[in-house]
Amino acid sequence: MKIIVAVLLAALAWAGCKKEHPVDEDGLLITNRAECYVSDFDLWGADHQTVRTKNPTIDTVACTINIEVFFGTDLRNLYPRFSLVTDAKLDPKIAGKTDFSDLANPRQYTVVSGNRQVRKTYTVLVSVQQ
Repeated sequence: MKIIVAVLLAALAWAGCKKEHPVDEDGLLITNRAECYVSDFDLWGADHQTVRTKNPTIDTVACTINIEVFFGTDLRNLYPRFSLVTDAKLDPKIAGKTDFSDLANPRQYTVVSGNRQVRKTYTVLVSVQQ
């Protein structure tokens, strides 16, 4: 009897492990959402406080983010903070501080939709307060 119960439990566990919801290489759920945009952006300094002087301008059509930072900000050690539409992800991943000091060559980040079919590359244009 114990063997039958063990076999039934194993069968139930195996059946429960079927992948009904696909996941991507990062372990994130792939959904049917095609929306793909940045809803908010911020830059933090080494003290994890914002360094922007005002709200950024995010153009979801031109895929640009314009942000002004305080004069004297260390542009080599900034932490970008993105807010994305539900189920979207960012490429490349942000793994810590980022160097934004080369103002002539702005950083680019790609937003990937929840269904992983739509990709939009956003350019982050940083300016320093005068």
